[in-house]
Amino acid sequence: MTDRRPLLRAIFNAAVAAAHPEVILSAHLPPPPKGQVICLAAGKGAAALAASAERHYLDRLGLQPQRLCGIATTRHGHGVPTRRIRVVEAGHPVPDEAGLNGAEESLRLAGSAEAGDLLLVLLSGGGSANWIAPIGGVSFAQKQQVTRALLRSGAPIGEINTVRKHLSRIKGGRLARAGKRAEIVTLAISDVPRDDPSAIASGPTVPDPTTLADARAIVAKYDLVVDDAVRRALDDPHNESCKPGDPAFAHARFELIARPRQSLDAAIGIAREAGYDVIDLGADLEGEARDVAADHARRALAARAQGKRIAILSGGELTVTVRGQGHGGPNQEYALALANLLKDTPGISALAADTDGADGGAGSASDPAGAIIDQTTFAKMKSLSLDATAYLANNDASAFFAATGDLLLTGPTLTNVNDIRVILVEPK
Repeated sequence: MTDRRPLLRAIFNAAVAAAHPEVILSAHLPPPPKGQVICLAAGKGAAALAASAERHYLDRLGLQPQRLCGIATTRHGHGVPTRRIRVVEAGHPVPDEAGLNGAEESLRLAGSAEAGDLLLVLLSGGGSANWIAPIGGVSFAQKQQVTRALLRSGAPIGEINTVRKHLSRIKGGRLARAGKRAEIVTLAISDVPRDDPSAIASGPTVPDPTTLADARAIVAKYDLVVDDAVRRALDDPHNESCKPGDPAFAHARFELIARPRQSLDAAIGIAREAGYDVIDLGADLEGEARDVAADHARRALAARAQGKRIAILSGGELTVTVRGQGHGGPNQEYALALANLLKDTPGISALAADTDGADGGAGSASDPAGAIIDQTTFAKMKSLSLDATAYLANNDASAFFAATGDLLLTGPTLTNVNDIRVILVEPK
């Protein structure tokens, strides 16, 4: 049987490359203003975005260095060298003190922006966790606890961000409110289903359609255990996020510079070049990882039974309802569920990974991006007597794939356009 791992990795790499800041940013950057360029960046691609902006303004356009300043708050391990824009590495998915300081400095710089300045906001996935600025009356520890509870609940990212926006002084349009005297241009890499601007990094510079009532309903829906201070904050009408028509947005413009759909199309192109017919399931899939895996396994088995050479591709962001004590993100859990369902069938291989290079994990740059499965995986399962069902019950996909040697380790990719899942089915 031909080894399909190099092809799977090439498909994944194409998706990542289509959204890399060095490739996509410069064409969208506005001309220099009369005053300063104040760059505020957040997310897993923040440092790479900042470095690319520096090269554009300082090297290509010859902007005087003293007219460019800013701060880029990114995930630990995702920093790159910069000259004028300071890089802060902070916690993700659970915020830490560095993110708190990065958000405070970002708010301060936004507040210092004057008419004639350009407030350049560069966003990528992960910005919600990196920029942590708790609302008055809610402590940093209480905000961390809410984040942990939301992450374990299985709530989709949109619901998680609805709660976070209403407990923040920077999210939900509030950064725009702080910098409203300047021209505000936000350039964003989308990591959310349907590319909703208010969901990317929790929409710090755009109107927020969600409400305090929505946030309270989500807390109730998942029966989250939160401190009384959090409940009081969600009951306080003064904590409502910025809505359409707010003066904060009078001089604000938002533009998407990369979307999951573009990366999925790049991945599909590689699969087609390799001779596969493609089943495109879209760039916006959501749902419980193991349930989505069951649906995709049925599709793969049907194609195999019909003797078809098929590539099944999808993007989006899956979730895991954590009930066990193990480790592993939604891509690894998807791959584990898939392996459990396909282990008796030859001719099928798959990759599931997060385009940022980290799937779940503990916030380390060395966390796995996801996993690859094929016949060698299935052989290891048998020889090592690995019970995939037991690992699934404990949400311990990382340990399972560490045992089989199938963790996908890419390191930080410096972008984030959600997940890429690929199943390759060979004809009988």
